[in-house]
Amino acid sequence: MTHATDSRAERDVLILGAGPVGLALAAALAREGLAVALVDRNELRVHDRNAGDDDWDARVYALSPGSADFLRGVGAWQRLPGERVSAVETMDVRGDANGQIEFSAYELGERALAWIVEHRELASALATTVRSIERIDVLAPCEPSVLAWHTDAAELSLRDGRVLRARLVVGADGLRSWARREAGIAQEPRDYRHTAVVANFETERAHRGCAFQWFLAERGVLAWLPLPGRRISIVWSAPEALANDLQALEGSALSARVADAGGRALGELTEITSAVSFPLSFLRLPSVIAHRFALVGDAAHGVHPLAGQGVNLGFGDAAALASVLALRGPVADPGERILLERYERRRSLPVAAMQLVTDGLVRLFDRPELKLVRNGGMRAVASIAPLKRLLAQPALR
Repeated sequence: MTHATDSRAERDVLILGAGPVGLALAAALAREGLAVALVDRNELRVHDRNAGDDDWDARVYALSPGSADFLRGVGAWQRLPGERVSAVETMDVRGDANGQIEFSAYELGERALAWIVEHRELASALATTVRSIERIDVLAPCEPSVLAWHTDAAELSLRDGRVLRARLVVGADGLRSWARREAGIAQEPRDYRHTAVVANFETERAHRGCAFQWFLAERGVLAWLPLPGRRISIVWSAPEALANDLQALEGSALSARVADAGGRALGELTEITSAVSFPLSFLRLPSVIAHRFALVGDAAHGVHPLAGQGVNLGFGDAAALASVLALRGPVADPGERILLERYERRRSLPVAAMQLVTDGLVRLFDRPELKLVRNGGMRAVASIAPLKRLLAQPALR
């Protein structure tokens, strides 16, 4: 899908990367009256639900209520098929020695703690939304070649000879961001030496909207996320050797291994999608802005998936940048440094706090000598309702 476009025209904002965060940002900025160009190496695809394919995408997101509100505001949430979205109403988190914390949407005054949505459905809803907005020019697929900055604009040269000009460039092209390198931000992600193994299963017993998470001694972190019906999606963030073993297992063997690791909390499991994996990395940058340039999503920060907050942080970035540019007042140029500094200040604390929590938990559960401390801490937090609510709020918003 490619919109017709004049490569000589100057846009307000050029977004590199058409993943969920880049797509949502494009829609949010266009709704504020900005002219946007969206560039990606791959074609934007809209899933055809009438094609008779009833399979489930192994990659899912746990979208916070705050992310759902943002997506509703740009017009994408309404396009998600209700029968493919599942509410997380309770969450049961367990340590490796009787530590346990339970969270309830009811107790926190929320309809859901999170909404589980397949990557394919979310990307399709966002692509359809972007396609319906005239102020967005989509150039996909195309191959970026060089980014160059001038005093009043930036230029992106494509390998087919076209040159795009914009007053602001946004890198939304993932953890190994090409745009970030072109902007001279050379920080590389730190490898956790863990691999996330993901797959979907049918369950013997109903999950009743409950998500489970286990911190497993020397075996990483295992999460079960509720899908519609008697189905779950699992994310096992495992040490590399264990991850390799898991990926080598056949369907029934993997089902038994995952069921046993979760204490058969939902009875027998039956695999419905093959396991896929991706390496886990941590990324903290000295700055997410440069001259006429800003980063959002995984291009701006990397977090461990144990809290399921990666994409939510990205949507938070998109919402914050769109808000700053919408409220820029007499500063007409969206690439002005003062606006980018406002964006960076607004996002620095939420991102740093989430990275501190997730990275700290990974390190804490990697140290066997701290088993009694960490599990005792979990039980203590669980017994103090105000502290538990305080802990939950950043993840909700």
